[in-house]
Amino acid sequence: MNPAERLKDVTGSPTLALAAKAKALAQAGKAVADFTAGEPDFPTPEAIKQAGIRAIQENRTRYTPVAGIPELRKAIANDLARRLGRPYAEAEVMVSCGAKQALYNALQVLCNPGDEVIIFAPYWVSYKPLVLVAGAKPVFVSTNEADGFQPDPAAVKRAITSKTRAVILNSPSNPTGAVIEESRLKALADLLKSARFDDRLCIISDEIYDQIVFPPARARSIVQVEPALIDRTILVNGVSKSYSMTGWRIGYAAGPKNIIDAMTRLQSHSTSNPTSISQYAALQAITGDQQEIQRMVGEFQRRRDALVNGLNGIPGLSSFNPQGAFYAWCNISGLKQPADTIAKRWLEEALIAVVPGEEFGSGDHVRFSFATSLDTIQEGVTRLTEWVQKR
Repeated sequence: MNPAERLKDVTGSPTLALAAKAKALAQAGKAVADFTAGEPDFPTPEAIKQAGIRAIQENRTRYTPVAGIPELRKAIANDLARRLGRPYAEAEVMVSCGAKQALYNALQVLCNPGDEVIIFAPYWVSYKPLVLVAGAKPVFVSTNEADGFQPDPAAVKRAITSKTRAVILNSPSNPTGAVIEESRLKALADLLKSARFDDRLCIISDEIYDQIVFPPARARSIVQVEPALIDRTILVNGVSKSYSMTGWRIGYAAGPKNIIDAMTRLQSHSTSNPTSISQYAALQAITGDQQEIQRMVGEFQRRRDALVNGLNGIPGLSSFNPQGAFYAWCNISGLKQPADTIAKRWLEEALIAVVPGEEFGSGDHVRFSFATSLDTIQEGVTRLTEWVQKR
């Protein structure tokens, strides 16, 4: 018995696979310097954990409305209005089992077979398979390091056709850590607003890292720079990264009510509602003290500086300096081998775990996560220096 044809080009997440391999080596007693994980290594803040515990104690353990408990949807709408300066109603928000499900729901609802979705490369590994499973075709528009991995509106204009259904934005970016500059975002917004096929062209703005930004960079949403696009934009976000809540699995989408309603109907037949306990924890995260975010961002910035400076001091390596998220996108073309080969060799020969760039759209890069300790970063840089010297 064979799986459906639409899954033929869908592979498992390389990030999760390599993270699992690194953990297995660590459990076997190997001292692995693990740079694979796309999740903060800080504990979930205590007040958030206590909110989850209270939810259990108060028997808030039953099904909830498919789109999420009303108080959480309202809190998300208020938070978006506060941070973006744009009004959102509770009915324009739905809660999902992580931001990845929100992206899945959005693409399933928007796309028909033969539609095209523009994705900027390098790109998060799940965008391509999510588009393919929706029956659409991913159209890649390259960005480059010399331009700070900024999207080029002229290249986007060339890529737009009558089949273009959506453009996916991701700022700060996974894997590069690039933040789209406001002037570039405004130029892109002007293009999308005036595109010939604007009656069907939508924007999916993945803003999951929008609160993990290193000064002087500032993350801006496309609905901030061009309010006229709010009715054509689906914002995707969640609590996983900003509040160190990856395992709680709470994401959300905000957008036009008819699209949110359709996404909710779809979710009612897949996961039903997100976990009730996690929703009450997320409510505390969004409405409670926000100072922990800045403490976490400050620590990530220290780690970024240590890792990027260390990598750039190793012959054959060159790392882009990220403005947000917690990834270093490292060019390994000077080593004269493809990224998947280098990643395999580093794990086998130096016990260093990174994610090769092929599934992100580049065989010349590997992704380091600096959501790990300074000790691990320093040890990893030392091992890499020694490996390069010996090769």
